[in-house]
Parts: sequence; C-alpha cells; structure tokens
Amino acid sequence: MAVAYGNAMNKLDMPFTVIGRGEESARKFTERTGSSILTGGVDSNAETAREHTHAIVTVNVEELAKTTISLIELGVENILVEKPGGVTPEEIVELKEIAAKNGARVYIGYNRRFYASALKAKEYIINDGGVESFSFDFTEWGHVIANLPKTPIVKENWFLANSTHVIDMAFYLGGQPIEMVSYTKGGVSWHPIASVYAGSGKTDTGALFSYQANWEAPGRWGIEINTKHHKLIFRPLEALQVQKHGSVAIETVDIDDSLDKEFKPGIYRQTEAFFIKPSILLSLDEHAEKVEGIYKKIGNL
Repeated sequence: MAVAYGNAMNKLDMPFTVIGRGEESARKFTERTGSSILTGGVDSNAETAREHTHAIVTVNVEELAKTTISLIELGVENILVEKPGGVTPEEIVELKEIAAKNGARVYIGYNRRFYASALKAKEYIINDGGVESFSFDFTEWGHVIANLPKTPIVKENWFLANSTHVIDMAFYLGGQPIEMVSYTKGGVSWHPIASVYAGSGKTDTGALFSYQANWEAPGRWGIEINTKHHKLIFRPLEALQVQKHGSVAIETVDIDDSLDKEFKPGIYRQTEAFFIKPSILLSLDEHAEKVEGIYKKIGNL
C-alpha cells in the first residue's frame, strides 16, 4: 500500500517524506516509486515526523493503531490511516480517544468508495431518485486465507480487517442501517468466531437491504443495488453492470476508470481528497460508530 500511495503522491506532484522500517522493504519502495525512504520506523525518526502536518499510515494491520498513536503524540494533526485503523474494535476505540484528546483529525482509508464504478453508480442513484433496496455478499476464500503469511491476530479479525471493505461500500451507496437483524454460525480454525453470515434491515434513506456470506462455500464479493429504474451490479467491485427496468439483459457500463488502472483502484482519488477535501473521507469518529453499531453485530465481534 505504501507504494500505491507513493505513486499517487508523485502524480499529484506533492512533496513527501517516507518513513519505513526494514532495509529490504525500503529498497523495494524506492525501486517502484523512485522516492527515497527513511528506515527505522516512526520512533527512530521522531524529529522528522514532527515537522509534518499530514501523514498517511500504511503499515501492517496489527501495527496501524500503534503507529497512528505515535504520530498523534508527536503532534501530527491530520492522518489518513488504512482500514480498519486497528486490528480489533478495542484498538479503534483507544485510537479514537487519543485522537480526540490531542485534537487530531484522523480518517480511515476505505478506497472502494472512490472506485470509478462507485462514483458512476452514485450518478444513477441520484438520477433515479435514490436506492430502493440492495444486497451484498462478503464471502471470503477461506481455503486461500488459511495459507496466507499473516499473523494469527490478523486472521482472527479478518472480518474487520478485510470484509468491511464490501460492507462499507454497500452502506456508503445504500445508506446507513437504522434497523438490522444479524445471524452467524460456524467458524474455521483461523477465524473461529464465525464463517457463515446472514442478515437484513433498513437504512436511513428508507432502503431495505440483505446480506450473506459463507467462507466455507464457493463465492465472491459482490453488491447489487436496486433503484426504480436500474439494478446496479458490482461483481467485481471495480466494474459496474446495469440491468434496465423491463429488460433481462445485463450491460457493462462504460466508465472512465483510467485512474483506477494507472494506480491501485481508488487510491489516487482518496489521496487527493485527503489533502484537498477531507470532509468526504470516513472520519475515525464515524468509523468507530460503525464498528460498534454495525460491524460488531454483523461479525458477531
């Protein structure tokens, strides 16, 4: 992710300083971005960090909260931290409290909000008078994740660390839930809390929604949004297909996704927003509310 943000910053022609940890990762970063990097981590480069008003945190999931807290305590006022901001709900709450105490503005990077497909879908939604109903599927490939070189704590919290990408995008487009019933069952060795999910509810825009996921069955991420005139289909999330009222044909929508192809999808626009219009980003306060009121219920956390 650091490379993705570095390339976006270069394109935006914004000067930046990169603080990394190991020599090998620093070498790879420089090879892929052309930018130099300081090694040793934030604590070893505290004076340099203090000189900056903005920071983007892209470390491993289990280090997100710790690194962000270090930057806050060094006086960095504006921080964009990769989702989900902490590996557990407790870490996110702690981060929120420390940010508030220090007056820091912290945002959570859910880059799928900035996909060209999502932006085009918002046009359909506005023109059609809003969302009537929607559904989403956050099925994970358990057989693949089980063998990933990730730490146990990240795998145990995979729902929060990864699946919330889909859920955030779905509710971003369809509205935030005000009523919801959620069910879970099962569990796998690396994620014992649950492996099968289902639920439904109603959002603050009046839309009805349902969701399901089964990490022990075949499947993939997907979102379907229904307006009065169109069904908007995201499968994969980077692409948008549409079904028109009175037709069974599903058509691929021609979207300008050049930035999503030149850079990691969504990252360029998200990075630009952080510096130019941060109000459209997900704030840490909003995210903490979602963790408590939505993700804990859906994920049985």
